[in-house]
Amino acid sequence: MISESLTSRVLDSFPCLSAVTAEEWNEAQPTVRTFPAKSCIFQRKDASSYGMFLLSGTARISRIAEDGGESVISILKAGEVCALLVLSGLSDRDYPGALTAESEVEALFVAKQSFLNWLQTHAEIRSVVFGGLLDNLLSISVQYDGRRLEPLDGRLAKALLRTTSEQKQLLNMTHHELAVEIGSAREVVSRALRRYRQRGWIETGRGWIRIVRREELESMLGD
Repeated sequence: MISESLTSRVLDSFPCLSAVTAEEWNEAQPTVRTFPAKSCIFQRKDASSYGMFLLSGTARISRIAEDGGESVISILKAGEVCALLVLSGLSDRDYPGALTAESEVEALFVAKQSFLNWLQTHAEIRSVVFGGLLDNLLSISVQYDGRRLEPLDGRLAKALLRTTSEQKQLLNMTHHELAVEIGSAREVVSRALRRYRQRGWIETGRGWIRIVRREELESMLGD
C-alpha cells in the first residue's frame, strides 16, 4: 500500500481510484516514481509487468518502427492513461511504443494483472480509462489529419508554442525531437528554424530554443 500522502496525490489526479479497496492496493504492489525530463518512463519490456497512471507532467507517446525510426503519436497529460498501454494489455500483445517525459513527471505503477482486474471490476475506473482511450484515439486521428494537410510552418509553430508561454519562453528540445513530433525530417526543421532565427522570432542554442516573438509564430497557426 502507498503512503497516505501519496494516496492523496494519486486521488487528486485519478479520483476514480478511490474505488480500489485496501486489499486490491496491496495486491497491486503500487509504486510512485519520478522521472526527469527526456527520460524513458515506459517501454515494451515494462508493459508485460505493469500498468501506469500519469500523476503529473507531460509525456510523449512514440511508436518505434522495425527500422528504429520513431514517430510521436500523441501527448499524454497528468490524469490520463496511455491508450496503447490499455489496448496492448487487453489484447495480450506487445506494447508497440515508448513513453518519454517532456517535463519532470510522476507516475504510479501497479501490477499489470491488477490494472486489468480494476478495469473489469470497477465501473468508475473503466469509465475514466475508456473515456480517455476514446479521447486519445480522436486526438491521434486529428494529429494524423493535421500532419497530412497542415503546412510545415503551421505544425512547427504549434510545436514551439505548445509547451511555452509569455512567461516560459525556453523550450529544451533538439531539432531531431521537433522533427519527430511534427512528422518531418530534421534537415527540413533545421532550415525552418534558421529562417525564424534570421527573422528574429527565436533564439537557438545546443538543445534549446527561446521564443522571442511569439505573435509571429501564432500568426502561422490555422483557424
